Amino acid sequence: MARRLTPVELDFTASAPVRLAFTAALAAPPPAVYRSIAVETGSLPSWFTAVTSAVPTGDGAGRTVRLRGGIVFEETILAAEPDVRYAYRVDSANAPGVTALAEEWTLSPDGRGTRLRWTMAADGPAAFRFAMRLAGPGVGMSFRDATRRLDRRLTPARPPSPGSVR
Repeated sequence: MARRLTPVELDFTASAPVRLAFTAALAAPPPAVYRSIAVETGSLPSWFTAVTSAVPTGDGAGRTVRLRGGIVFEETILAAEPDVRYAYRVDSANAPGVTALAEEWTLSPDGRGTRLRWTMAADGPAAFRFAMRLAGPGVGMSFRDATRRLDRRLTPARPPSPGSVR
């Protein structure tokens, strides 16, 4: 059964009791990365395997995201700054323990590629906060796997140029 969570604003990603933050370098440029994260919502499961579906709601003002294991989030977009930042809060969830949750993706140029940072900010009872901290390494592994898949999707291997040695 879904429960309403405490509505939080963008500053929660910097002040939440539990913050998990991960960074990756991608060869793809910021516009392509941003498009995959914020615009092509339905593509999320193709590269972030913890997600089984992601559907825009409210004319793009929100999303319904389903995760493996049956967890469902109803989200409201808090920031959509092309090629720079995409953030949202979870308004309702069927996940146990969580009372507030927001996520922020920040992008910055990194040579020809993108430096991507994902912050998951959460609150809940002490046991939930403890469990979230313990889950950090696994969440980080999931993020690293997702960013590798995303980068492969956005920067497919190029065939050798004519006349190059194989």
